[in-house]
Amino acid sequence: MKKNNLKRLTWLFAAAMCLSSYAQQQEIIPQNTIKVEAGDTDDVIIRKAAHVVPTDNQLAALRNEFIAFVHFGPNTFTRLEWGTGKEDPKIFDLKTLDTDQWCQAMKAAGMKMVVFTAKHHDGFVLWQSRYTKHGIMSTGYKNGKGDVMKELSASCRKYGLKLGVYLSPADLYQIESPDGLYGNLSPYTLRTIPREVPGRPFAVKTKFQFELDDYNEYFLNQLFELLTEYGPIDEVWFDGAHPKTKGGQKYNYKAWREMIRTLVPNATIFGREDVRWCGNEAGNTRTSEWNVITPYTENPAEMVEFMDLHGDLGGREVLLSREKPFYLHYQPAETNTSIRAGWFYRDDTRQQTRSADDVFDIYERAVGGNSIFLLNIPPNREGRFSDADVEVLEETGRRIQETYGHNLLDGADGPKEVLDKDENTFVLLDGEGPKELVFSVPQPITFNRIVIQEAIATHSERVEKHAVDAWVNGQWKEVARSTNIGHKRILRFPDVTSSKIRIRILESRMNPAICEVSAHYYQQRPPMLSVGRNAEGLVTIAPKKDGFSWLYWADKKENESMQDTIDYQIHYTTDGAEPDEASPLYTVPFALENGEVKAVSFLHGRKGSVSRERLGFVKKDWKVLDVSGETTEHPASAAIDEQADTYWVSGGQESPYVFALDLGMEKELAGFAYTPQKKDAKGLIAAGRLEMSADGKTWKKVEDFTFGNLVNDPTKRYHYFKKAVKARYVRLVATEVTSGADFATMAELDIF
Repeated sequence: MKKNNLKRLTWLFAAAMCLSSYAQQQEIIPQNTIKVEAGDTDDVIIRKAAHVVPTDNQLAALRNEFIAFVHFGPNTFTRLEWGTGKEDPKIFDLKTLDTDQWCQAMKAAGMKMVVFTAKHHDGFVLWQSRYTKHGIMSTGYKNGKGDVMKELSASCRKYGLKLGVYLSPADLYQIESPDGLYGNLSPYTLRTIPREVPGRPFAVKTKFQFELDDYNEYFLNQLFELLTEYGPIDEVWFDGAHPKTKGGQKYNYKAWREMIRTLVPNATIFGREDVRWCGNEAGNTRTSEWNVITPYTENPAEMVEFMDLHGDLGGREVLLSREKPFYLHYQPAETNTSIRAGWFYRDDTRQQTRSADDVFDIYERAVGGNSIFLLNIPPNREGRFSDADVEVLEETGRRIQETYGHNLLDGADGPKEVLDKDENTFVLLDGEGPKELVFSVPQPITFNRIVIQEAIATHSERVEKHAVDAWVNGQWKEVARSTNIGHKRILRFPDVTSSKIRIRILESRMNPAICEVSAHYYQQRPPMLSVGRNAEGLVTIAPKKDGFSWLYWADKKENESMQDTIDYQIHYTTDGAEPDEASPLYTVPFALENGEVKAVSFLHGRKGSVSRERLGFVKKDWKVLDVSGETTEHPASAAIDEQADTYWVSGGQESPYVFALDLGMEKELAGFAYTPQKKDAKGLIAAGRLEMSADGKTWKKVEDFTFGNLVNDPTKRYHYFKKAVKARYVRLVATEVTSGADFATMAELDIF
């Protein structure tokens, strides 16, 4: 009997294995979301990942490639990054507005859509809402009848730009007002959206009924206005940042989603299941940005809360190490940053603007790295884009057109499906031999860019590693190598001249489908520059290391066989003047005590972008007088060593945290700069005060300071005093730090 049972169990096990094997070989239907079951093998997981595809909306968002953000509101006039919600609406003292000028500049840059901050965290609305008086209707602009959203919508239609809307879930006005709706603990009851307002009927008669509290009703009423009266709307942007919350307020995202899907079915939703944040606001990109991602333990289409996602979300190691079950989901990233230091306009003198070199570099890394590039351009207090910003946008657009407007493989011999400029045709690399594509042209071409696209709409993202070769001196020479491709991969490398190009797929998930290949030439500009100084006060100027420009020049330096020579020159000033070829030539490090260095490189008579760095007093004679503790690994001295990768960590305690210095002698002080550490988001100094002393014992406050948005944008921050002061002893007192930490951190403190 036992023997028969054993045979039966053996047969059942074998049958189960056969069924499992059969099931694993069944055709997987391409879908936007595919569940990975607890029993799925590694092979099944990879096959499922190879069948996760974008929705039509997501595909349209990826094809937008380069889009604009516009931050505008009370912060434009208060010069703050985050408002308080307590601002008098009249602080928004707008006299003129030129949204046509915005759209002209964005169009010139090659952008296809603009996302507008209709309501930022302060709760101030920039359209004629029926449901609040905290907005443009309570300002002097057009006697309270102005509507920025309406003017922008008309300009977008005029210039052929798509329009997206940013509606902040956070609302400090509704938090801070005595009768505010945010977190007021109101009961959830059945409510009709939109709520009718006498004399202000809606043309769209669609109605919704949801179980809502007061704030969700308020939010949905305003969302209804924006989606029905200013469209068409192509993206709805939900920010995850919350400067402050109240009353345990929850969001009824299911209702939000239903309204959006009903009223604007072609729109993508940012910050939820459609499009995700890249994880930083500095324009940083990853070597591999997978849009087939793994972090969801429930179906994203049914979720109501979405956390910010960071790091590698879809590489093979992540796919196979993720605890099962989970959901594979297609969700492209937006690489967002600002053309200026900060999201809102402050001034044209101290607020630095990115150069065209920098913006074009981010464009190539973001768009050419399987993501969407979202660049913020903040209007000034005259309601226009600053001339400096427009110049950068126009130059970026020229470079994009000059570089990518012509395919050097036009007329080449090779697979016609990838040369026909049609993403719907493709070559499926499914043979037994090497997975490669070869192209030849009648005459040699000089190129330094290769663009490759996968047929993601039907075959997902499958390439994991690939390389590009050129036929040089009678043999194949590898000129570039990278990881995934997805919607688009731009490979950048020094100039190469050849009549034959080969693309090799080195690793992939199943058989990849390539739909587009093109070759391009970018006219190399003079290198971007970086200005630094050591503890002894010696200033160095060199090609910037975080852009492709540096890689190009580094390669030229190491490759003596290249035709061009390194003949760029660097000129600089320290008196505030714009540098030109008549300015001092940089050859060796030079000493500078407390001043601004402006530097620019020249190549064959062509001028590069100007780099600026405000340097404070030399620190070699400074002494740490007093601190709120320190650690062995992160001592107080690390904050004054002129090295941004070392930092001070105070002892664990409640705020305030102090950092006092003896500058060695009395100096006239105009302000200070705080450089946050970038290892994590904990303990960054968000607010405090700077104090001075004549004896190092009795302290007097100079000014309070605030640094907003440090967690998402941990860049060097400056605070300029309203009036210069004289002091030998200074003390920074941190009263607020980020992430609820019980310690403060500082990578560098500069006094100027």
